[in-house]
Amino acid sequence: MGMSVGTGGVKAEPNVVPMIDVMLVLLIIFMVVVPSIAAGFTAQPPQGINLKTHPEEDSDQVLGIDKNGQYYINKRPVSPDTLDITIKRIFDARTIDKILYVKADKDLPYAKVLDAMDIASKNGVRVVGAISEQQPGTKSTVPGDSPELVKKK
Repeated sequence: MGMSVGTGGVKAEPNVVPMIDVMLVLLIIFMVVVPSIAAGFTAQPPQGINLKTHPEEDSDQVLGIDKNGQYYINKRPVSPDTLDITIKRIFDARTIDKILYVKADKDLPYAKVLDAMDIASKNGVRVVGAISEQQPGTKSTVPGDSPELVKKK
């Protein structure tokens, strides 16, 4: 911003340079933070052959367990101390189906998965389904299982 010489009046121009600096800092912060928030949890489920595809729906409740044993419900972290309360609250409110899908990392000890399933069954879950992935390079031979049919639904 320059000063006007000889006019004798006060110029009413905002100084936008500090505002631009603040906006750039905020932009950088959001660029770094948002991908880690949106990522949810990462787990490599076990792989199998001849798996029936099941498209994930919004109403599905998914319990994720990452390789460190941290719990996630619908990609939101949950403390191990409050897992039972959280599951009970969710499934007491549900009237139609009481199905919980478990997506656990393949390197996680199976005892940890069994503990989570035990907690779920004691807190209102009637059916537990395990999520796994088709082995790369293989194709399902289950009758009626076709990726084209799943996309049309």
